[in-house]
Amino acid sequence: MHCPFCQFPDSRVVDSRTSDDGQSIRRRRQCPDCGRRFSTSETASLTVVKRSGVAEPFSRDKVITGVRKACQGRPVTADQLARLAQQVEEAVRTAGRAEVDAHDVGVAVLAPLRELDEVAYLRYASVYQAFDSLEDFEAAIALLRAEHDVRSTDSADSADAVPEDAAVRSR
Repeated sequence: MHCPFCQFPDSRVVDSRTSDDGQSIRRRRQCPDCGRRFSTSETASLTVVKRSGVAEPFSRDKVITGVRKACQGRPVTADQLARLAQQVEEAVRTAGRAEVDAHDVGVAVLAPLRELDEVAYLRYASVYQAFDSLEDFEAAIALLRAEHDVRSTDSADSADAVPEDAAVRSR
């Protein structure tokens, strides 16, 4: 690392700390030539490889832009979209690879978007998974309904369950 003050080609690390979000490391450095200190921030780069073979840095803004189109006219806030983009980035980074396919980013969008808004999920999935017919939509809706019914049954079962000590107290 070149010293920003005297351009000496080396520096030594005095202190290292992870940032609040855990995505970068802040290093305090000192130049052995002029003795001045400066800070650097290091992040692991994440590259997305498109179908055409072009590679570009991962961008939360691009995720938000793509999902925003699917959420048009839906009750989804900018904060919710920002959280979704963060979840997508975390999911992609946990793969542990420096380069990921654009397809993998799209797959990572589907689950958090389904939790956020089912209609937006269907819109996004219809384009991303290339729905060709009404049967594709019907199959996706049937899957959503089945998951919704399972969740409803689980919550009804837990509401019906009365703790044993509460049942004894009510007698």
